[in-house]
Amino acid sequence: MIDRRLVTNFDWTLIGLVSAICLMGILNVYSASAAYKMGGAPYYIKQLNWMAFGLLLSLVVASLDYHILEDFSYWFYGFLILLLVAVLLVGKRSLGATRWLNLGFFTIQPSELMKIVIIVTFARFFNNYHAVGGLSVKDMLFPLGLLAMPALLIMKQPDLGTATLVVLIAISMAFYIGFRWSTIVTFALVTVPFFWFTWSVYMKPYQKNRVLDFINPERSRLGSGYHIIQSKIAVGSGGFWGKGYVKGTQAQLRFLPEQHTDFAFSVFAEEWGFFGTLILIVLYLCLVLWGLNIARRCNDRFGGLLAVGVTAMLFWHTVINIGMVIGLFPVVGVPLPFFSYGGTSMITSMVGVGILQSISMRRFMF
Repeated sequence: MIDRRLVTNFDWTLIGLVSAICLMGILNVYSASAAYKMGGAPYYIKQLNWMAFGLLLSLVVASLDYHILEDFSYWFYGFLILLLVAVLLVGKRSLGATRWLNLGFFTIQPSELMKIVIIVTFARFFNNYHAVGGLSVKDMLFPLGLLAMPALLIMKQPDLGTATLVVLIAISMAFYIGFRWSTIVTFALVTVPFFWFTWSVYMKPYQKNRVLDFINPERSRLGSGYHIIQSKIAVGSGGFWGKGYVKGTQAQLRFLPEQHTDFAFSVFAEEWGFFGTLILIVLYLCLVLWGLNIARRCNDRFGGLLAVGVTAMLFWHTVINIGMVIGLFPVVGVPLPFFSYGGTSMITSMVGVGILQSISMRRFMF
């Protein structure tokens, strides 16, 4: 029998914020893909279907006690590691990257699922590990080992954007627990050689070009720097009020690359201007603050860690994507959650929402 308190404590604010962003995203996908000539269902119809399925899946996740995740966290982790290895061995190659695994009836991207799994795994570890006075370097050896394996496998695909997100999510959860100053100084000292190692060993030539284009986009205006230049033109040309819905020249004349996925925010900024983008950014800000509020109200450590992890995932996705399209970060192919076109991203984000909903609904139980 369902506890009536679960229904009473259903978090309508969380669902309302997510639904508002999703609907704005569907309208934007329609505009971004209006100039495409394609067979089959239009992108905005597919995105609407993914939204509906994602909301249904989030309700299923919310109906489960989130403590079940703690019991199976290491099993999930091990299974995802095997899938990441399988991707490198027999994965489907597309656009120069091997990120997908064909399971016959459907194709999955294990690196996206790892974002959720690393949240659950770190939440379990830190829930059972109590460091006095903050986390020391010794305390971080095991979690860093847990983090290094999937991060290196994902970078090998290559998928620098997702690998970066997995690392940022895990580090954000560790910061929530707290570091000793000696640990922060030690990590700061090893950061430079770590990035040099990544640059020399793991990064492909096109990824290095993206970093160099971030520093100086003019070095290759018609080559690797073309994407960011066109994106900045689109965002800047929107002005305060924008050019109007389905009236953005950069999008409709298809100057923007991947304008319905990675650069969806550029399309929106051109059509709705500063005023429209401010509303969208405020919605994301409210979503992040509400996620932190769920973590604050949670009465058990594991639930609080889960809520922080999911909120960190949504936060870093948003910051990196928006920063990427306006030239503050290198182009790394990170979608804007609930807004950019893409089924895998939508499902992963909705599973995170389901976890937040489960924590919020059960805050009276623990």
